[in-house]
Amino acid sequence: MTQFTVLVTDDDQDIRDGIEIYLKNEGYRVLKAENGQKAIELLEANEVHVIVLDIMMPMLDGISTTFKIREQRNIPIIMLSAKAEDSDKIHGLSVGADDYVTKPFHPMELVARVKSQLRRYVSLGTYQDKSQRIEIDGLVMDSDAKEVLLHGDSVKLTPIEFKITELLMVNAGRVFSIRDIYERVWNEPAYNAENIVAVHIRKIREKIETDPKNPRYLKVVWGIGYKIEK
Repeated sequence: MTQFTVLVTDDDQDIRDGIEIYLKNEGYRVLKAENGQKAIELLEANEVHVIVLDIMMPMLDGISTTFKIREQRNIPIIMLSAKAEDSDKIHGLSVGADDYVTKPFHPMELVARVKSQLRRYVSLGTYQDKSQRIEIDGLVMDSDAKEVLLHGDSVKLTPIEFKITELLMVNAGRVFSIRDIYERVWNEPAYNAENIVAVHIRKIREKIETDPKNPRYLKVVWGIGYKIEK
């Protein structure tokens, strides 16, 4: 059985050590870093399946670290921050994070979110039984390879972006509300989900559309939701 590895990055040693205790109790291997630069070094030397990443850190903060990680890797990233404003959450998600936890938090909430991200990243969850390869006018989704291609070129999507794209491509032509998308992809009740889903939709459009303002694939149906055109 594979032992999954979680990289915990926070400049507060007590927080790192506390998270480590709970994750190890659940059977995970834990790596710890005190800043973004150290986290990147550990990523180069280890196979990591989920990253827990604080935003406010010395040397290299969480936002800058996420930018660097996303240049090459689609590992799920859960951001930690003492800031609870929606704008801060949206900023974190817009640069490539997959989830956001506000301090202070209960460690078991974080463990649950780690498990949720692992399910999506490793197994693709409930969509395993769907068609493994779908093509729509040059846009190709390969569920086995966890890859999206646009006219033969690889499109780098985060795990959450991939799940949204997969949901819409598997059900091409069907309109999904924001609530539907959030509950199916995040596997939890939708609460203040509008901005979170909108940010991910915008990022997907920037990656798969030649003209994001006049999209060919990912369409909005005003007052209802989103769909991928057949």
